[in-house]
Amino acid sequence: MRARHALGKSITGILFAGLAATGCTTAANTTATASPSASARQVKAHSTKVTYNYTARDRDCLKRAMYFESEHSDRAGYMAVGTVVMNRLTSGAYPNSICGVVAQERQFAPGVMSRAIDARVGPELDSAANGILRGERHPGVKDAMFFHTAGLRFPYRNMHYVAAAGGNVFYEKRSRDGTLQTPSPLPGYEVAMNYLPGRMNYLSDQPPASPVQFAAYDASAGSTQVDVQLPQTGPIPSAMPVAQTLPVTTWAPDFTTTSSIPAAAPAPAGTIMPPAGAPIALPTPRPAYNSAALDLRNLPLGS
Repeated sequence: MRARHALGKSITGILFAGLAATGCTTAANTTATASPSASARQVKAHSTKVTYNYTARDRDCLKRAMYFESEHSDRAGYMAVGTVVMNRLTSGAYPNSICGVVAQERQFAPGVMSRAIDARVGPELDSAANGILRGERHPGVKDAMFFHTAGLRFPYRNMHYVAAAGGNVFYEKRSRDGTLQTPSPLPGYEVAMNYLPGRMNYLSDQPPASPVQFAAYDASAGSTQVDVQLPQTGPIPSAMPVAQTLPVTTWAPDFTTTSSIPAAAPAPAGTIMPPAGAPIALPTPRPAYNSAALDLRNLPLGS
């Protein structure tokens, strides 16, 4: 009995040891397979941003809208207008560039693309524009894509006001049940702005025309000559046609004799000719207007 009891304990111990080993292996495999899924979630979280390209001209357009629409106020007013510009850009209902949004007809202040910006507001305006391009937004504007001067009143019931800044009030267009009547814009943390250096295009998405290509200049060579690569032209003909020279005949009358005068061409049939020896009347030249014979006092007065 003791031998059987000892044998039973040994078998039971071996089974428990196997189960324990199996449990440890399963736990290790679960941990090993959980790491890639967590990494994949991180990659997915970073890949949800939507990228928009912008140029130096787009940045200038953003600054113009922020400056002229906020009544040259302060950073809060700049950020509020800048948020509206970005809301329109990312909604898909407006042009797909910042300059396209700002320059859209009858949407922003007249002269927003042509008037001069006061240089004294440069640092604060630049800081606000850079913040908008980095993803910062005015927290009160939310999904608003519209605003008007503070103090005005309109009878429309779909104007849902959300913020006031820079002399403007900002509103969303919502239906009676509270849903947006415009496409929802993307929040700042879902937008990535990609700067394209060297492009100053304004409303066109086409790249600028290629400049004339100059050869590399070596300053150590001591020569000021720079070779320019001109566009290729068509082939030049080997032989150019030569203009033929025609003989030129001249005729000079001989006043010593009448025989050198060529005979006149015969008159056409039916022409009435004066009789031989009849006097010929020569026309009298018209007098000049400044002639003394023209007296203005003798002219009739107009009635």
